[in-house]
Amino acid sequence: MPRKTTPSFIVEYPIVVDSKSDRELQARFNAGFRLLNAVQDEALKRMELLRDSEAWKEAKKLPKTVIDLKGETIYNPERTKAFEEAKKAYRFTEFELQAYATLVAKRSVWMWDKLDSQSIQKLGTRVFKAVNKVLCGQAKKVRFKNNRSFSSMEGKQITTGIRVDRETEMFVWGKLKCPLIIDFTDDCEKHGWDSKWKYARIIRRELNGKIRWFVQIVCEGIPYQGRANTQTKDAKSSIDLNVSNLAYVSFDKAGLKPFADQVPTFEKEIKGIQRKQDRSRRINNPENFNPDDVVLKGKKKGRKVKRKGQIKKGKKLEWKNSKNYERLGQKRRELERRKTAYAKSQNRALANEVLREAGKHVSLENVSIKGWQKRYGKAISAKSPGFFQSELLRKAESAGGEVNKYSTQKTACSQTHLNGNRVKKPLSQRVHYDNTGIVMHRDLFSAYLGLHVNQDGYLSVEDARKGYLGSEPILNAAWAEFKQRSSDKARPRPGSS
Repeated sequence: MPRKTTPSFIVEYPIVVDSKSDRELQARFNAGFRLLNAVQDEALKRMELLRDSEAWKEAKKLPKTVIDLKGETIYNPERTKAFEEAKKAYRFTEFELQAYATLVAKRSVWMWDKLDSQSIQKLGTRVFKAVNKVLCGQAKKVRFKNNRSFSSMEGKQITTGIRVDRETEMFVWGKLKCPLIIDFTDDCEKHGWDSKWKYARIIRRELNGKIRWFVQIVCEGIPYQGRANTQTKDAKSSIDLNVSNLAYVSFDKAGLKPFADQVPTFEKEIKGIQRKQDRSRRINNPENFNPDDVVLKGKKKGRKVKRKGQIKKGKKLEWKNSKNYERLGQKRRELERRKTAYAKSQNRALANEVLREAGKHVSLENVSIKGWQKRYGKAISAKSPGFFQSELLRKAESAGGEVNKYSTQKTACSQTHLNGNRVKKPLSQRVHYDNTGIVMHRDLFSAYLGLHVNQDGYLSVEDARKGYLGSEPILNAAWAEFKQRSSDKARPRPGSS
C-alpha cells in the first residue's frame, strides 16, 4: 500500500555560521557527495544487470493494461509484480541502496563520523529515484556530483539528524548547532514556524562569491494565503503559451504578457568573461590543445581563416587553472545566478497575476516544452516558459483549482476558424484573420478558443462563435495594451544616440 500523503509547503531561514561551523558543514557536504557518487556507481551497475536479465525482459512482454471485473481498463498488476520481483532479485530497491549506502559509510569511517544514519539513508533514496527514472525511460542519464553541484542534504524526520529546535531557534545536526535568522514580523515565515513540521533540509548556495547556508523546513498544510498578490479567482481561464509570450483569457479578463519581462541577460558580460577564461586556459595548458590550423570558409571554400587549436581527445586531461581563471568563473556564475533568479521571480509574479485576474480553473494545450528547447535554445533559457507553466499549475492545484490539458491535434486552436474550418498558417504570422471577418492576435484567439474546450478535450466551435461578441472588447483591450508596451520598448530612451 502506498503511503498516505498530506499537503506540504516549504519555509526557508538563513543560518548564521562562524568559520568553525562553516568548515564542519563543508566537510559534511564533501562526505555527502562522495558517498552519493559511490552509491550511484553501484546502482548503475545493478541497473544494467537488471535490464539485461531474462526476468526483466519477460516482464516487459506482459500487456501494460487489462480489463478488470468492472469493465474498466487498469494497469496490469501482474506486470507490476513481475518488475518488482526482478528488482528484488538484483537488489535494485530503495531499501537495498539505503543498506549499501550505510555499508559504504561505515567502511570509510570518516564518512560515518561526518554523517548521521538518516541523511545516509536519504542519499540512498535519492540515488534510487534518479537511477530508477533512467530504468523506466523517464530520463536518459544521471550525473555524478562534484563539490560545487552537490548543494543539499536532508533528513527523514524533524526529531533527529538534520533538524531545527523550536525552543532555542537553532539549526541542529548532531553536535553542530547554529542560530537561525527568523523574521517573525513576516507573516509567511511566522506561518511556517507555527505549522506542523515533517523534516528539514540544509541548502548551500554561492552568493556573490561567498557560501551561504539556509535551512528549509518541509511543513504540513498549505502556505500562507493572506497576501493580496497571491489571492486566486474562482473562475475558468484559458492560457496559450508561446516561446516568449503568454496569452490568458477568461470571460471577463484577458491579457497578453511577456515572460520574464525586463530581465537582464548579461549576455555581453558573460561572453567577455568566457573569452578571458579561454585565453587563460590556453596559456596555462598548451599541452591540452592541438596546434592552430587554417580552415576554408565561405560557400566556395575560398576564404582562409585561422582557427584556434581544439581540445585534445582520447585521454583524460589534467588542467592547471590560475587564480584569475577561478575569479572569472566565480564572476560568471554570479551573473548566471542573478539572471536565473530574476527570471524566476518575474515568472512567479506573472503566474500569480494570471490566477488572480483570470481564474484558478485553467485550460491549456498539452505542448512539448522540450521540443521548444531543442529548436529555440537561447530564447527558452532566457524566458523559461516551462518553469512558468509548472509554477502556474502547481499554484492552481494548491489553491483548489482544476487543470485541463487538451491535445493540440484534437483542437488545433491556432488553425481553427469560427465557422469550423481549419487553415494552417506559419509561426511568423502573429495575427489571425478569421474566415468570418474577425481580426485578432493569434495567441489571444487561441486562448479564447481554449475556454470552450470540454473535459474530454474537444473544442465546441459553436459555443465559441456565440460568445465571441461578448469577449471581443476585452480581447481588443489586451491586444492594444500589448501593442503599447511593444512600442514603448522600441522607442529610444532620452539621451541615447
